[in-house]
Amino acid sequence: MREEEKKRSSLKNFFRKRWVFPAIYLASAALLISTIFWYQTAGKNTADKPNLTEESKELTGMNDDTVVEVNQSLENVSVPVKNEEKVEYITQFFDADAAAEEQEAALIVDGNKYRPNMGVDIAMKDGSEFEVIASLSGKVTAARNDSLLGNVIEVEHENGVKTIYQSVKDMQVKSGDTVKQGQKLATSGTSQFNKEAKNHLHFEIRKDNTALNPLDFFGQPFTAFEKVDNETADTDKQEDASGETEQNPAAGESNQQETEVEKDVQSEETDAEKDNQSQETDTDEDGQSSQMTDE
Repeated sequence: MREEEKKRSSLKNFFRKRWVFPAIYLASAALLISTIFWYQTAGKNTADKPNLTEESKELTGMNDDTVVEVNQSLENVSVPVKNEEKVEYITQFFDADAAAEEQEAALIVDGNKYRPNMGVDIAMKDGSEFEVIASLSGKVTAARNDSLLGNVIEVEHENGVKTIYQSVKDMQVKSGDTVKQGQKLATSGTSQFNKEAKNHLHFEIRKDNTALNPLDFFGQPFTAFEKVDNETADTDKQEDASGETEQNPAAGESNQQETEVEKDVQSEETDAEKDNQSQETDTDEDGQSSQMTDE
């Protein structure tokens, strides 16, 4: 009993001291402030993360356009139509190294001339109109009305690559627009340049002004353009090289036939001249012999 009383008396003496209660108050206040500060700091770090991300975009110059360009490198070149199984290629790309028959099939009639096709002509199997979509993401650099070519849309991409859409109508974009792969650009139409194709889309792919065969790149990654030989002749040189095909392909045979006929005519004329000369010679000899006989 005495020990318990001693303990109680010691506690009472402890709390009677002047500094005990202020010390307890200060310790409690410090603990409370520390708890509040920790809670606010943890919440602030969580809330500030999105802001830090946005600031980092501004510092690095990243924006929506940059994201489009980065994603473009991961795209595969697609056919510029929605229903690929319902279309056909009515005119192929003119390849200077292809066989004569293939080259002839890749010529476009232009009045009295045959011009090489620098792209592919796509049409629905039933001849109906169809939506023309972007083959790749990029920036529209031209969207102009053209009565001869049937209106033209040009879209620029990375590394000097450009896609061209001709013979279209109801254009949905204008110069300066940014388009995404698969976005509708226009509707197929007709052109005065290739009337025989009727309703169709003329589609071209060029790299550094070099016309490429789109069929070689459909379904291929965009990085496939990096493998294109930079020493390949540009489009102007390709057209110059095919200048001989701008006339009727059968002209060669007809020219050859005309040459043979001319040779035959010339040989006949030569033979006739020889016969005339021989007759004149015979006549002169007969005249001289008759004169000698009279004498």
